[in-house]
Amino acid sequence: MTCWKNLKAIAFDLDGTLIDSVPDLAAATQATLSELDLPSCTEDQVRSWVGNGAQMLMSRALTHALEREVQQDELDNAMPKFMHHYQENLQQHSQLYPYVKEILVQLTALGFPLAIVTNKPYRFTVPLLEAFDISQHFSHVLGGDSLERMKPDPMPLTHLLSHWQLEPDELLMVGDSKNDILAAKAAGITSIGLTYGYNYGEDIGLSDPDAVCEQFSEIMALVNTSLKVTEQENL
Repeated sequence: MTCWKNLKAIAFDLDGTLIDSVPDLAAATQATLSELDLPSCTEDQVRSWVGNGAQMLMSRALTHALEREVQQDELDNAMPKFMHHYQENLQQHSQLYPYVKEILVQLTALGFPLAIVTNKPYRFTVPLLEAFDISQHFSHVLGGDSLERMKPDPMPLTHLLSHWQLEPDELLMVGDSKNDILAAKAAGITSIGLTYGYNYGEDIGLSDPDAVCEQFSEIMALVNTSLKVTEQENL
């Protein structure tokens, strides 16, 4: 079992990691396509399109509906409509994955600083965290538009390292997508890949995270192993 004896802080992805947000993203995408008089899409299709931010989701949806490459002016026209519809559907059907709230409570009690690093626009991220009563666990929240670049670029993670004055081996990234693992590798930090989220139909293990978990609750076993190693070294 992998352990990280120097672990001091943890960053989490949001969609597909903490929250299954696809039902609401799908509703917003379908409403946008309808407003544009374009063919609709299924929730399963949206599930395969998410992970690179709202603009890429809409680009993929429009490409599907138009059956051709979307033009920038078409995307620019669609985005305000999508943002409006998603604001209306932010937490209508989304739900926390099993054990998320319990594990966040435990990690907070252990004193770990926790952060959200998501490609979702910031304006939607904080209300979603508040709606599910987990916002209090995160001392730092980075949306896809919070910095100049987003995952898989390492910038959000290197920003956290600087903000918390941590060495790379002291920060852990937990996510469900290859974007999370690629960002972690580029930042030189360790990562956990979750199998149940959104990863374009690919096995998260193919991205070679430091550990793979099938349930969110399994994260705790890895963290506890890390704590035990630290305690033994301090004896």
